[in-house]
Amino acid sequence: MLSNQKLQNSLNEIKEISHMDTALFTAKGKLVAHTEEMPLPEALEQQVVVDFAESLAEKQTYQDYHLYKVMVEGETEYILVCLVKEESFLVCAQMAVCQIRNLVMSFAEQFDRNNFMQNIILGNMLIVDIYGKAKKHHIQEVPRVVFVIDTGSKNNDMAMELVKNLADIRSKDFVTCVDQHSIVLIKDVSHIKEEEMEERLSKIAGSLADNLHMEAMIRVRVGYGNVVTQLPEIAESYQEARMALEVGRVFYAKYDTISYGKLGIGRLIYQLPMSLCNMFIKEVFGEKIPDILDDEEAMSTINKFFENNLNISETARQLYVHRNTLVYRLERIEKAIGLDIRTFDDAMTFRIAVMVIAHMKDQM
Repeated sequence: MLSNQKLQNSLNEIKEISHMDTALFTAKGKLVAHTEEMPLPEALEQQVVVDFAESLAEKQTYQDYHLYKVMVEGETEYILVCLVKEESFLVCAQMAVCQIRNLVMSFAEQFDRNNFMQNIILGNMLIVDIYGKAKKHHIQEVPRVVFVIDTGSKNNDMAMELVKNLADIRSKDFVTCVDQHSIVLIKDVSHIKEEEMEERLSKIAGSLADNLHMEAMIRVRVGYGNVVTQLPEIAESYQEARMALEVGRVFYAKYDTISYGKLGIGRLIYQLPMSLCNMFIKEVFGEKIPDILDDEEAMSTINKFFENNLNISETARQLYVHRNTLVYRLERIEKAIGLDIRTFDDAMTFRIAVMVIAHMKDQM
């Protein structure tokens, strides 16, 4: 629904230009906005507006007030009440009606377009209906990517407005939501060259996360799918973005943004059944998972070792320890887990095992 604040802003702008005081009511007589110096007698609020809304007349005079219907598609949406002091103000009043009608119609059109996109991503439309309504809303088939912003149910309304400000919602992009903790941005990427696509998408996701953190003080996670060119495929990009968030939450929690195209082995592990996970863990560790996996210092050493491609000297330098100290730690880890992570095969086995355990814990 069009916010009262936007209507209030429009009335204030009309007052600045025409110096005419106005008030806006719903068809049921509820006051939604008015200029500060607009005197409103009780009789006008209670009865005159409602009677006028139910009449067949398009305009009406009451004392010094002129009442106009704001009609959208044959229905009375609002009643504009103008305090007209001179004849010249009548033209201003009619222009004000036109301005508010255009504002309401523009919002209604955008709402319908967003509703259309929301139904696509949720799979609520047949393909034949998609193309029929796309033509009605003047929506063309262009390359698009779906971004899903997980806000964690915090300040969703503020986050929605910020995302709209960052997007080109007037003509190309769409911003909607499907639940209370996520915002969906369907972005037109037709202006981006194919060879620059991945880098630009990563920057867009990063910009969304950074701006929401700075402006709204919300820590969000952003997932995005692959580029699609046909309208029905938008649902696929949306599902990919959702999976990117889910897989990223389990395996790549330290990252604020995650691409479906870069989930790697995490995507495979996430789809493994629990029976295969249990079988694999028993093959690697036996009946008991080593306690060292809960040791923060040991796991920090292992992760740093992996980040440096199993390079002992570089890892020791970054951990500010002697090379022999690191070798001793790795030998202690080998005894605890039964794997020598200094070798590629055992390092890979351990890395996968840790991810499988994370997946198993997430499913509990």
